[in-house]
Amino acid sequence: MKNILLLSPHTDDIELGAGGLLLKLLRNPEITIHWVVFSTAKQSLPEGMESDTLLLEFHQVCERLKLSEDSFEVLDIPVRNFGLHRQEILDHLISIRNRFKPDLVIGPSTFDLHQDHGVIANEMIRAFKNTSSIIAYELPWNNSNFRSDLFIGLDEDEILQKINILKCYTSQIVKNRSYFDEDFIRSWAKYRGIQCAENFAECYSVIRIRDNFSLDKL
Repeated sequence: MKNILLLSPHTDDIELGAGGLLLKLLRNPEITIHWVVFSTAKQSLPEGMESDTLLLEFHQVCERLKLSEDSFEVLDIPVRNFGLHRQEILDHLISIRNRFKPDLVIGPSTFDLHQDHGVIANEMIRAFKNTSSIIAYELPWNNSNFRSDLFIGLDEDEILQKINILKCYTSQIVKNRSYFDEDFIRSWAKYRGIQCAENFAECYSVIRIRDNFSLDKL
């Protein structure tokens, strides 16, 4: 049995960067996941939308994935202000480390230019550098660089499922976020797939792998 921790600075980051891998993990009975969302980014919602819109959309994702309520948690750190809450974030990650003991942590890249993502990336490494394997997902609209160390192949069904769970975020779709466009998601995965001789793929940077952990069995 392996414990895998998913870190999402805001609702939708895991689904965008690691949605295909998440689907694979949920099909593996030997894996237990814990998913942390640090902010519902309610300050970034279109004018007129209820403040809990992104929270409700995230819960729709969890319902579609048939996740139990104890497998995820949502915090309320103000969007674009994670730097002011760095110690609080680190303390929370250390608490998770002590009780959940993740074998693998999946979080944002250290190359990610979004200020909130950068805080989570750095505190993730600080909290888990001596205890867990760590990989970072790709969000190309936020990355000036990205180290493509690991490719996870995806099939047509997994791409369709990834696209479908992202459709829960209607608040982002109505804002015309280009990275929610179905053609972009498919093309992005196709590009990464070509690089690793798969139909589609997601790409990750490897921050560290412990000797007793194998990514081949995810």
